[in-house]
Amino acid sequence: MLGYSTHKEVKIWVQTKNPSKVYAKYFISGNPEQSNITREVNTEHNKGNVAHLIADVLEPGKTYEYIIYVNGKYQEPASEQKFKTQPIWIGKQSGPPDIKFALGSCAFVNDPKYDTQAKPYGGEYFIYQSISAQKPDFMLWMGDNIYLREPDWESRTGFIYRYTEQRSLAELQPLLANVHHYAVWDDHDWGPNDGDASFWMGATADEIFKLFWANPNYSKKGIYGSFTWGDTQFFLMDDRSFRTANDNKTGSRSFFGEEQLDWLVNGLAFSKATFKFVVVGGQVLNPLSVFENYSTYAEEREKLLSKISKLKIKNLVFLTGDRHFTELSYIQEGFEYPIYDFTVSPLTSSTHAPITEKNPLRIEGTLVDDKRNFGTIEITGPLKQRNLVFRIFDSSGKELWSREIKAK
Repeated sequence: MLGYSTHKEVKIWVQTKNPSKVYAKYFISGNPEQSNITREVNTEHNKGNVAHLIADVLEPGKTYEYIIYVNGKYQEPASEQKFKTQPIWIGKQSGPPDIKFALGSCAFVNDPKYDTQAKPYGGEYFIYQSISAQKPDFMLWMGDNIYLREPDWESRTGFIYRYTEQRSLAELQPLLANVHHYAVWDDHDWGPNDGDASFWMGATADEIFKLFWANPNYSKKGIYGSFTWGDTQFFLMDDRSFRTANDNKTGSRSFFGEEQLDWLVNGLAFSKATFKFVVVGGQVLNPLSVFENYSTYAEEREKLLSKISKLKIKNLVFLTGDRHFTELSYIQEGFEYPIYDFTVSPLTSSTHAPITEKNPLRIEGTLVDDKRNFGTIEITGPLKQRNLVFRIFDSSGKELWSREIKAK
């Protein structure tokens, strides 16, 4: 799997079947005579036989091919294996690059040995081929990227087993190998359904998430962090490590927690990015206090939105998952600039239509509650005239709807 990409460094994630010595050879596409290799890493059983390989002899704005070697032996690629470095654009006449990324949440893979549903809950894994066909620069996984079962969340062995099962899915592997990936989590990557900061294996959930995902940075506690791509910035949030139990109404309630919330507000205030994306496992703008929406933590939600209003943050988009349906929400009242919440779900889990009254912030015609789906966001145009397009596709790759906004 390809992890993060920068101008001068890329991470390649590899998992072997047995403890092994692993390295990658890489070269500018079409020029294998001038190649470099990563440092060789030993994979270990107690770490899931996972290796994080760093390609660090790179030039900005180039496409590279890479080859994996295990115990010194060339591994025949099952599909194309290419990565790209980000281009330098500041001060260049060409301006910022066109950007296209894919996104989705809720990716259940059936495992009859441990599943308890009466009928298979996951399906249509060919959706990953449809995502690959869109040729995104990278993909955002917005939580419930795996579904831990009860035998999984009580041990490191269980966590590693579940992640390994997911990564072994044949339909997924070409997408992993050729598109850069970033991730946040939600309850099913964390532990029990609707889990919170009281989860007794939280430290293990944190450890294994960081082992199996290759984000460029993580906070000291929790998984939140940030990255930039062109003239956009992404804030990857942690909605589990600091969360008060849903049913605990005895005092102040925490969703992100004070430290993470302050980090986000400071980051938004500092950011010079044209578009700022805040990636969260659950819906943020939807005002209905249902399930695990941020609205069920009303005091903290109001605190965040009030600070966003006072700071007059431009071009802010929340990217969210969890709900097993898709919709685009929009709010302007009380804000200098409109704010969007793009909820995209599910990828391979079963769908679930909203069972409460209509989200009053939903943009008409954007609800998808009967199909597995994924989204893309495309950003194009000159720096002062950037244009953003939201798109939703069904599992076969058919476009279901699109909406366009312009940078303010």
